[in-house]
Amino acid sequence: MRILYGLVALASIANSFTPSSTRCIMKSRSDETALSVQSSGSHNANRRFFLSTAAAIGGLLSANEARADFPNPFSGKKKVVSPTQKPRVGGGMASKIRKVGTVMDELQRDLMQERWDLVEKYPQQLRSFVPVFTTFTDAAFPTDIPTDKGLRVALRYEVGRFFACVERLRQATVRRDLDAAYLAYADMSLHFDRYLHVGGLYTYYDDTVSLEPYFKGFDDSALVYSDPKKDPAEVRDLIVMAKGPDKGKTGIVIGIYPDGSKTCVVKFDRYKEMREIKVCPREWVAKRLGEQDPDEAFLIPRKGG
Repeated sequence: MRILYGLVALASIANSFTPSSTRCIMKSRSDETALSVQSSGSHNANRRFFLSTAAAIGGLLSANEARADFPNPFSGKKKVVSPTQKPRVGGGMASKIRKVGTVMDELQRDLMQERWDLVEKYPQQLRSFVPVFTTFTDAAFPTDIPTDKGLRVALRYEVGRFFACVERLRQATVRRDLDAAYLAYADMSLHFDRYLHVGGLYTYYDDTVSLEPYFKGFDDSALVYSDPKKDPAEVRDLIVMAKGPDKGKTGIVIGIYPDGSKTCVVKFDRYKEMREIKVCPREWVAKRLGEQDPDEAFLIPRKGG
């Protein structure tokens, strides 16, 4: 039974690479179509996350091994279907963890508006959540069975990486280095999103391998966007996924990696209370054209005006 539980846990973690909420931007507003199709599939940048959670199967990997980079086993077309991993605590504690997402949205707003006087206050505010992360991790998976041990390793790893990125944000804020701050924020968002997936804190799961088959009946010209090669999306640009398993999804670019990987971090539009974060090839991420509503983070009222 424990082995079966471990397999369910790993399968649910695989589903963590699947965002939802698809919306096509059509040429005519009357032809605008909202698709709510689900997808999965992952990117090479998610390899470290997968291995950090692989420890859930029988405790076969140590904490150090869980952090190693290995090939992504979900890069093929195999479909993975399983229930979402259920934590053993929820309610108020889960709500407190999700509140970090609200803080991250407010941080996005202030950072992208270059309100350094406000951004510099966020590291201390986020560190106040350390006891909440610790309590949830230990209470949700409390036993010594291999699956619980592995999940605790994975959750603690993501928390450690999250707060390492918080420190990077603090240092970038002191230097007023906007590009470094964007990258720190993007990595914070990735690690927090992965914590939510591993901890079973997402409000949904989906198992569709790719959204591209849903577009076979449509001409690509029906999606209105700029050429990603000639006019690539930058941080703060509203985007639509022009290619890949998330084709048709909309969101905003929150970070661009300068390491030559030609990848960026996308924060997808909200779906069932969640905004999933993914690393995507820049050639898949296209700027939306025409009049657009601002990203919802910019609509959050600022406390105190």
